Amino acid sequence: MRSSFGFIDYVIIELQHGLNTCHVRSPRYQRPYPARKIAPAQLNDVEQKQVAGLMRVNNAGEVAAQGLYRGQALLARNRQISQSMSAAAEEENEHLNWCQRRLAELNASRSKLDGFWYWGSFSIGALAGALGDRWSLGFVEETEKQVCRHLRRHVLKLPEQDQRSRAILETMQADEMCHAVRAHQAGAAALPQPVKTAMGWVSRIMTWTAYRI
Repeated sequence: MRSSFGFIDYVIIELQHGLNTCHVRSPRYQRPYPARKIAPAQLNDVEQKQVAGLMRVNNAGEVAAQGLYRGQALLARNRQISQSMSAAAEEENEHLNWCQRRLAELNASRSKLDGFWYWGSFSIGALAGALGDRWSLGFVEETEKQVCRHLRRHVLKLPEQDQRSRAILETMQADEMCHAVRAHQAGAAALPQPVKTAMGWVSRIMTWTAYRI
């Protein structure tokens, strides 16, 4: 994110992006909606509530991913890495739109704490970026590995007949693994185990909260 813009310009851009991420869904996709060719399944009230909770968690995760990547891109020292972070944020935005479309199909709402997820993650991303590109990439690699494990668990929790949600989550999982691989190949540093453990606990707290609120 390097240009002739000044600091105030960047602040305004990021504020606008944060507001759009937390309150607006763009109907445009670069790739087709993964569930477009799959017929809706019959879900009872309990199943629908469960699927809505899972998709709300994943939507919150994509909101957080937007903040994380945007914060890292802002303070990345290498222009190529900054551009790579911005590109990953765009892909995560596509995931965000897919999750919100599925929530709409389920007549369910997104998390009421999306603003907290976004700006908290933006702050963490900016801190990681300030520590240096190798550590920032290491944070991306570990985050995406944990997200992949989280998505696998969610796929297993889906009702067998809900192939629409399954198609979305499996596509997202493949993309997240690509992000982890690219970060590793770009020179990601291995994070200390206590940092990985702390990231896991933060993810659990977010999952529990977003499922309900």
